[in-house]
Amino acid sequence: MALDPQLLEILACPDTHHAPLNYDPDAQTLTCTECGRIFEVRDDVPVLLLDEARGGSGGQV
Repeated sequence: MALDPQLLEILACPDTHHAPLNYDPDAQTLTCTECGRIFEVRDDVPVLLLDEARGGSGGQV
């Protein structure tokens, strides 16, 4: 099951800039358009926790 397109429209990076996120359905990730952090989607649930993000400015590598 893929993420609902209406949900994708309102999701934003949890950092202070609240930039939009790009969804990669094959990788099951959401990537911030501003800071580049990558957030996992687990069991069709976006995990928008800064501590669990990969890459980007301030994210884990």
